[in-house]
Amino acid sequence: MASASSIQRSFGFAVVFTMTSLCSAGAAPLMIVGNDEKVLWDDQGKVVLSSAGRDTVTIVDLADPENPKIAATLPVGNSVVGPPVNVAIDPTNTLALVADSVDVIQDGDTLKQVPNDKVHVIDLKSDPPKVMSTVTVGKQPSGLDINPKGDLALVANRADNSISVLTIKGAEVAVSDTVAMNDSVAAVAFTPDGRHALTVKFPAHKIALLDVTDGKVTYSKLDLPTGLWPYNVAVTPDGRLALTADNGNAGSSDGSVDTVSVVDLEAQPPRVIDRVIVGDGPEGLTVSPKGNLAAAAILRGSNMKSSYFYNRNGSVAVLRIDGKKVSLIKDIEVGGLP
Repeated sequence: MASASSIQRSFGFAVVFTMTSLCSAGAAPLMIVGNDEKVLWDDQGKVVLSSAGRDTVTIVDLADPENPKIAATLPVGNSVVGPPVNVAIDPTNTLALVADSVDVIQDGDTLKQVPNDKVHVIDLKSDPPKVMSTVTVGKQPSGLDINPKGDLALVANRADNSISVLTIKGAEVAVSDTVAMNDSVAAVAFTPDGRHALTVKFPAHKIALLDVTDGKVTYSKLDLPTGLWPYNVAVTPDGRLALTADNGNAGSSDGSVDTVSVVDLEAQPPRVIDRVIVGDGPEGLTVSPKGNLAAAAILRGSNMKSSYFYNRNGSVAVLRIDGKKVSLIKDIEVGGLP
């Protein structure tokens, strides 16, 4: 089980939902939103816990993007405990995966957070969608990703320093292997060809390369230095670059600027070629479908009301990708804890 400090690093910064969307040929686009009802923050940025059992997952139909519709809201345990990339939809919109990272239990007269070890599988073809199975993985499953073929998923287990490998055969999802990573890993992302994946080693300030061959995942032992406390990783659609959101302060703001690291995946071996300065506390990270833009959600101290660097709102840093040059082009103010 993870120490209290490893749990503490995880929260205190993110909104209480996470989401991902995916549109494949012939399939209506869907979005999945995980609603964590256990964790809130007070005006001083301190965590306020509630009893477990009220979490939900919402499936949103985006066939008409001007008029999104809720297809289902399911009672599914999940957690905002970072980083909030704990949901994924497969390329055919057949199933979704939800990592249930952290549970809240009664400890004497108080509530405390403890690592969970479950990934829930949702049947998206059912009308309405429903939970069809739950898979036991490593402790504190967090960031996860499904490969482009839709037959393999990877789950970063933060409290176990490992990656769980899940095989997907139709509606059947099962653990096929566990890859030891030697450090706590927070998020993972496949390359577009499915032959590699990258995972961020949060407390080690590194990004690691995984090799994928015929469903077998191996750790290449290639670790690259990122900025401090990398939380999320995203790969461009052409597979040439990877980006990491370097949080800078172990999962929270500290009033100082932070970075997005740029990894050249075409170099042999891959290497970090740049760091782009963004605002205080980048966390969420995504690349546009065309691959010419990226966006990072910036915390800006928006849950730290008693701090000198408090801002009521967070922001989104918009980055231009031109070949292998990545640059900040705009910072858009949004609501708190984006």
